[in-house]
Amino acid sequence: MESTVSRKNATSKGRPTELRRAEQQRAQETRSAILTAALAEFASKGFEAASIRSIADRIGLQHPLITYHFRTKDILWQAVAEHVFERIQHSWDDYLTETPPALASDRVKLVYQALFRFTVDFPEFHRFMLQEFLGYSPRLQWLADTVLKPLISWLLPQIHAAQDEGALPQVDPILIHYLLISLTSTLSGFGPEMRVTSNISPSDPAVVDAYWKMIEDLVFRKPSAAQGSRKAESSSGKAGRRSRAPEESKDPE
Repeated sequence: MESTVSRKNATSKGRPTELRRAEQQRAQETRSAILTAALAEFASKGFEAASIRSIADRIGLQHPLITYHFRTKDILWQAVAEHVFERIQHSWDDYLTETPPALASDRVKLVYQALFRFTVDFPEFHRFMLQEFLGYSPRLQWLADTVLKPLISWLLPQIHAAQDEGALPQVDPILIHYLLISLTSTLSGFGPEMRVTSNISPSDPAVVDAYWKMIEDLVFRKPSAAQGSRKAESSSGKAGRRSRAPEESKDPE
C-alpha cells in the first residue's frame, strides 16, 4: 500500500514539472517561429515598412502573442539579428573547433565558406542585412558595435596571416573581407534573377559547389610548399586558441 501511495505522490508531483517543460518547449517553438517570420518580413520590407501585425499573419498568430515575447519592433529586430548571427557562429565553431586547420588560409576559407552556405540556405539573411546597409540608422550602429566590429577584429588577423602565407593578395585585409562578403552573397542576392535569365537554381548543390570552387580559384593562391610548411609549423600550436569565432556582445534590453 505504501509503495502504491508513493508512486501516486511521485506521479502527482511530476505532472506540474512535465507541464512546465511542455510549456517551455511550446514557448521556445513559438519564439523560433516568430524570429523566422520576422527575418522574412524585415528582409522583404525593411524595418520601417515591416509591421508586427504582418509578422503575426505570416505564421497565423495573434498580434498580442508577438508583443508578449518581444515588446517592441526594435527589440524584435535586435532579437532576429542576434538569432541569425548565433546560428552563423555555431556553424563556424563546428568547422573550426573539431580540427582547426594549421594554415590560416584554410581557416579563412572555412569561415567564409560557412557564411556562404548559410546565405544559400537562408537568402533572407543577405536581404535583411542589405536593408540596413542602404543608409545609416541606429540599428546599423548597434549591429556594428555588437556583432560586426568584434567579428571583423577577429577575422582581419586571420586574413593577414593568410597573406603572409602568400595565399591572398597584399592589400588592406578589410578589402579582402568585403570582397569575400560580396562574393559569398551573390547566389542569395541574384538568385531570383538567375532563375529567370538562366534557369539556374541558386540552391542546386551542384551550382553551390561549383560557385564556391570558383571563389577559391579566383581569390586564394596556393602557398609554396616551403612557405606553407613554415607557416603551418609556426601556427599549428596557436590555431586552436585563435580559431574560435568571438562571442557577440549583447547589450541589455
